[in-house]
Amino acid sequence: MDFLYSEEQRMLADSLRRLVDQAWTRPQRRAREAAGRLDADAWGALADLGVLGLTIAQDAGGFGEVPASLLPVHLELGRGLVAEPVIPSAVMGAALIDACGGAARRQWLPAIASGERVVSVAWQEPGQRYQAAPETCRAVRSDAGWRLDGAKHLVWHGATAHAWLVSARGGDGMTVLLAVPADAAGVRVLDTPTLDGARCARLDFSGVALPADALLAQGPEADAALAQALQWGTAALCAHVAGAMERLLEITVDYLKTRQQFGQPLASFQALQHRLAEMLVAKELALSMAYVAVAALSEPDLAQRRRMLASAKLEVARTGRLVAQLAVQLHGGMGMTDELEVGDYFKRLTVADLLLGDSAEQLAVLEELA
Repeated sequence: MDFLYSEEQRMLADSLRRLVDQAWTRPQRRAREAAGRLDADAWGALADLGVLGLTIAQDAGGFGEVPASLLPVHLELGRGLVAEPVIPSAVMGAALIDACGGAARRQWLPAIASGERVVSVAWQEPGQRYQAAPETCRAVRSDAGWRLDGAKHLVWHGATAHAWLVSARGGDGMTVLLAVPADAAGVRVLDTPTLDGARCARLDFSGVALPADALLAQGPEADAALAQALQWGTAALCAHVAGAMERLLEITVDYLKTRQQFGQPLASFQALQHRLAEMLVAKELALSMAYVAVAALSEPDLAQRRRMLASAKLEVARTGRLVAQLAVQLHGGMGMTDELEVGDYFKRLTVADLLLGDSAEQLAVLEELA
């Protein structure tokens, strides 16, 4: 596996790091969290740099980069704890729409790439944990097109989206994917902040009337498109976590070099050096597994692709927890306060384990494929 960036990837990563250093400082991130809405300037800056259209095909307004380009971009976004809906919209939403093709591809992908529109995949249902197949959310045909009833929860940045890509169970029992505008009548949105400074929403649909062209896909095509969206989201999330771990290790090393005890910097004590070595090994392992996750997107064998992604997500979550916990411990009592940035990284790495399938879910996938 080639771990070296291409010249274009290196230039993009360098440009993105400069942007994140300037526009995602801790005070700026905290201000956006408090506002509870998408910052148009920050979102536009990501679009201008090409982040939102990175893997969208050129004929759909994007740059048509290969899946490997997700790695340098989301590593940098993870380092800066960028909480904007890049993964829900520009990765998962774009992957789902691209897999469905048709008129929706022409309608939505250029707007996603330019940052004009934000979409979010609404796939989880209350009481169903991480089951991708819809159960309680139902879509039936009507004279006008479709009628949607049911609920989705934990919709990543759901309140920010201009449209939701909703999975539902059709009248014949097969999966249906529908594009639901955020201003559709009959939708109730409950927006909630998450532990790591992002947002999620619960969507309740009550007799939502949709036109016939709201249909994106149905049957096996819909199942495949939803699976592709979750797989691309998992790969990008693994890279994001690896980037956050890298930056958290740097912060911890700087702290131990600065803080002194008995007239010596803490970094000079052998016991603490051992803890830093553990963090470094864990970070490198997570980075390697992020490469595995991105490589899985080009794997033609579906079972092997699932195995690679589940293994990567499982290991990245484990090492992320380890690095986060050690970082807090090495900062001592200050590590438990809201004053230090280490807490922000701890929260992001904790939440990342739960997104798109927690460790128990990944172990179940590996057991199924064994």
